[in-house]
Amino acid sequence: MPNRWKPNVTVAAIIEREGRFLLVEEHTRDGLKLNNPAGHLDPGESPVAACAREVLEETAFEFTPRALVGIYLNRFIKTRTGDDMTYMRFAFAGQLGMHHSARALDTGIVRTLWMSADEIRACSARHRSPLLLASLEDYLAGRRFPLELVHTDASVFKTPI
Repeated sequence: MPNRWKPNVTVAAIIEREGRFLLVEEHTRDGLKLNNPAGHLDPGESPVAACAREVLEETAFEFTPRALVGIYLNRFIKTRTGDDMTYMRFAFAGQLGMHHSARALDTGIVRTLWMSADEIRACSARHRSPLLLASLEDYLAGRRFPLELVHTDASVFKTPI
């Protein structure tokens, strides 16, 4: 059987406080970029748990996903390698919790920042992915779906034999 196409699965958080949104500035191969707190789904992890973990790792804030904003598919060619990449992103909105100021941010994260929607729109050339703006616009349009829409079977949590 030929190689099957397998998109990378990622999660992202859209976090609003007083009309501003929490983003991270991170080192990438294409320079400093802005992104939602986001990252890859790890083995044995639900998308909801992955989102909470990624927010903590990248921002030092606790986060509890409360709703699915959308599921997004993105394809691009890596500038340096020419690799054809596809990402499927689950974007969540939720409740921001305690900040752990002594906690180090994940490798590559330079800083966190709070930006208005207009500020985010104005710097789209600095976005790591077009999914940042797509999910923000869906959030601002009021799109919220129950977390139960994303079902994680118990088999995900079992250790392979």
